[in-house]
Amino acid sequence: MSANEKLLDVQHVTVEFHIGGLMGGTLLVAVNDISFSMDSDRPAIFTLAGESGSGKTTLSRLLLHDLEPTRGKVLFEGRDLATIRKRSELKEFMKKVQPVFQNPFETFSPLRRVDAYLFDTALNFGVASNQRDAARVVDESLRKVGLSLDEVSNRYPHELSGGQIQRVSVARALISQPKLILADEPVSMVDASLRMEIVNLFRRLRDEQKVSIIYITHDLATAYYVSDRIAIMLRGYIVESGPVEDVLNRPAHPYTQLLKESVPEPAPKERESWAKHIELGTTEVKEYGREGCKFAGRCPQVMDICRKVDPPDVLVNQQTVKCYLYTEHAGQAAPAVTK
Repeated sequence: MSANEKLLDVQHVTVEFHIGGLMGGTLLVAVNDISFSMDSDRPAIFTLAGESGSGKTTLSRLLLHDLEPTRGKVLFEGRDLATIRKRSELKEFMKKVQPVFQNPFETFSPLRRVDAYLFDTALNFGVASNQRDAARVVDESLRKVGLSLDEVSNRYPHELSGGQIQRVSVARALISQPKLILADEPVSMVDASLRMEIVNLFRRLRDEQKVSIIYITHDLATAYYVSDRIAIMLRGYIVESGPVEDVLNRPAHPYTQLLKESVPEPAPKERESWAKHIELGTTEVKEYGREGCKFAGRCPQVMDICRKVDPPDVLVNQQTVKCYLYTEHAGQAAPAVTK
């Protein structure tokens, strides 16, 4: 990989599903023309924030090579994931890109000891050649998340706390020495007291282990606390993206502005003031099928064109915003209608 190559480069990806059968079914665009990238030489935490149905889970499946785009490309270290066909190539990709899932108790079978998963990971990825080497690798990974092999050895998942088992899940992901971790709602199943423990762990991994992280969440508070950059998703689109302080302190898109109303004002330079758990509000399922801007039915600044044509991406200060308010159409706002 060359010095200026992107670690991850998502290029105009779209994912379409047919719902209700081929005859008379509905076309659902779950991910719609999304682009973003992560630099190879600057480890960062990039957040995809969105409620259920925003498209973030479908996008995460794309990034893990569990799904192929209808259009567009996902490149990791310059290689199009769609060209990965051989088992050896897939194994090498999986070694470099590791997931951390929402519910760690579903990751580990209740009938199998936790350390068995960790040893298998070390051996299967070739990080260790025997049990003795595997024990060393596993212990090193566990210590990176504040645990040790002695603490988890011969224990079953139910014998560990929620915070411990989620940290074990992160340790398992670290065994292969990945360059990117994709964490899908990693704090939604743990108590509020443990939430900051997990997100602080991600910050340490970025700073000390130089691992980049894609953090997928519906919780704006932890997103603000942990992220370098953030993308707000709505019905398959990224409607606003940029540095987290700019997007959440000075939101430009009306939808992001609406979300901000549900979170407390952060004290200057104190991300900890956002540590309270805040969830994005619910929106209408029918917004997926709406022409034009998906937020037009509820936007207080809606214009006629918003209901007809998808808005363009516009650079506003440090943010990229998908909105007509920042084009030549500004000032043509029409009365909002209830749909």
